[in-house]
Amino acid sequence: MLEGKRIFLTGAAGGVGTALVTVCRASGAEVVGLDRDAQALAALEGCAGAVVDLTDRGAVAETLPRLIDRHGSPDIVISNAGWTRAEVLADTGPAEWDDELDLNLTSAYTLTRAVLPSLRTHGGAFVYVASINALAHYGNPAYAAAKSGLLALMRAVATEEAAHGIRANAVCPGSIRTAAWDHRIAAQPDILERVRRLYPMGRLVEPREVAQAVAFLASDLASGITGAVLPVDAGISAGNLPFIREIVG
Repeated sequence: MLEGKRIFLTGAAGGVGTALVTVCRASGAEVVGLDRDAQALAALEGCAGAVVDLTDRGAVAETLPRLIDRHGSPDIVISNAGWTRAEVLADTGPAEWDDELDLNLTSAYTLTRAVLPSLRTHGGAFVYVASINALAHYGNPAYAAAKSGLLALMRAVATEEAAHGIRANAVCPGSIRTAAWDHRIAAQPDILERVRRLYPMGRLVEPREVAQAVAFLASDLASGITGAVLPVDAGISAGNLPFIREIVG
């Protein structure tokens, strides 16, 4: 599905990132990973990479041209890096707001600006990993604002860069069992079981399921799709199942 494609992937060493490396390589792609965790990045098999803090604009501006010189221009760029800790608005002070917007939105903008000139020469595809938090409020207000902005960025690329043969799409995952849940589980050991009941499919999403959706949107199978948002969320954005349960008793 991705034979002969070169992919630049951010957040490569995280839970979804490692699934993306596995799925994309199994589909025939060469993957160049970016992450700020040097040890975790080095542990990835079959993935070239670079350690970079995407919130450092100067580091990105220095690193991306070097990666392009070394590996060649990417055909696909997957903006996957993201994180959240501020659960509700009362916990979201100015520092938390700035940190989460920098990591979840501004870093994607910086990456996009850095690689666009190269992609304009031959076309390609962007896939942005957003969140269902961009579609409705599920907590994490700074993260939600950033992911909503990420969809706006995606639409700007899809609209303005189509003339250069560039597509842009986004996936919006629901709850995924990754290390991002560890702090919640430490405080509430039964939280995953309680959250699972909120989903129509009765479960959380697997990292591989998100990776497969990203790979589809990045591939030529989606050649006519741009500016689209694909929820990968076990049905939670389709409707309010707990509300229905309360109505029917």
